[in-house]
Amino acid sequence: MNGSFAVAVLSILVGVSAILLWFTQVDTSQAPGRGRDNLYLFAGVAELAWALRVSDAIIEQPLLGWTWWGTLQATALAVWLGSMAVFCMTLAGWDKGANGPRVKSFLLWLVAMGGAAAFASFQFDRTWLLTAWFIVASLFFAGFGMFFIASAYKSKDRMHHLVAVALAANVVIGLRDALVFRIADSYGDNSLTRYSSVLFGLVLGYVLLSRFKAATAQVRDLMQNLERKLMDRETELSRSYQRLELLARAQERAAERARIVRDMHDGVGSHITSAIRQLESPKASRADVLQTLRGSLDHLKLSIDAMNLPAGDVTALLANLRYRLDPRFAASDIELRWAVDVVKSLPALDPAGMHHLQFIVFEALSNVLQHARATVLRIQASAMGSGVVVRLADNGIGFNVDAPRRKGLVSMHERAAAIGAQLSIRSSAAGTVIEIAFP
Repeated sequence: MNGSFAVAVLSILVGVSAILLWFTQVDTSQAPGRGRDNLYLFAGVAELAWALRVSDAIIEQPLLGWTWWGTLQATALAVWLGSMAVFCMTLAGWDKGANGPRVKSFLLWLVAMGGAAAFASFQFDRTWLLTAWFIVASLFFAGFGMFFIASAYKSKDRMHHLVAVALAANVVIGLRDALVFRIADSYGDNSLTRYSSVLFGLVLGYVLLSRFKAATAQVRDLMQNLERKLMDRETELSRSYQRLELLARAQERAAERARIVRDMHDGVGSHITSAIRQLESPKASRADVLQTLRGSLDHLKLSIDAMNLPAGDVTALLANLRYRLDPRFAASDIELRWAVDVVKSLPALDPAGMHHLQFIVFEALSNVLQHARATVLRIQASAMGSGVVVRLADNGIGFNVDAPRRKGLVSMHERAAAIGAQLSIRSSAAGTVIEIAFP
């Protein structure tokens, strides 16, 4: 009894471990229901069935009646044989062959017939049915064992060899016990299979642990490869980012150069061209030429100042314009009324946007100096909701806002649209009001 108890404990340990491995080791890359290794399942079922089988020598008074208890014992033996055979087929790769499904179907039929024959033998005293089943099962598993052993001889798989040795021992001792079972009164006292099955259980445990170790090593290698690929990808992305950053800086410098060239053309270049035409014209006075050249110089100074202005600081921009142009307003007898609040910074105004805004305001102030004949100019900046509004108002003679726009006005509207500002111009005989609103 002590030997049977040890065998049962070993079988339960191996069986439960195998079932847990089957349940937890899932390959998520495969389709649902196909990610588990069925080798663990068949080994677990075989060992648990054998633990139930040898419990007959441990439990002297089973809860079930002898008919049902005997049927359960015979069925457990059949399940052990069938699961062991399917385990061997899976290990050798036969389950995926052309005859694999047919052999599995026969094993399922053999297990079911074992239970039915046992029930008929105990319930109706038809012992010849169980004897016939033992004969069929013995012949089948003897042939299966020899075929598996022959296959293992040709194989280079160490696991295949170990299972073949354990299977050979169990087949030989099983045939011996099958004969003893039919001529002795007590199977439990004369069975050697319960001890030879220990070898099979140990081999099963070794195979399962080896496969688990191999699977773990494979996962570890995959993780290392994945980590290495991620590091390579990260390095590649970092290099790509650096290249993009260099390209962006180059594009930014090119855009800045293009902007400076355009501003030089629109501002300084335009003033110098006007000065040349004035000098070529006999009607132009010295004062007109001087005013044009001063405008060109002011525009050049403001363009240089714009490079150092804080991005988004409208107050600083207007203050710089006042500093540069205040002497010209004083020389033109124009009273400058300053009503600029310290408004919040506008994140949307980058250095290029600040230059656009400076051009718009400078163009408006230049028009006041040259054409408005104003005596008062009010420069105002204040918060408007979540935005800012800049207002320039003079008391000059005004102009017709419905007339075709000249180049300066067209450029003002284009630059306002480029920085997302709303430019409105109202003019009458009482003066002109220009508003630049940032929503």
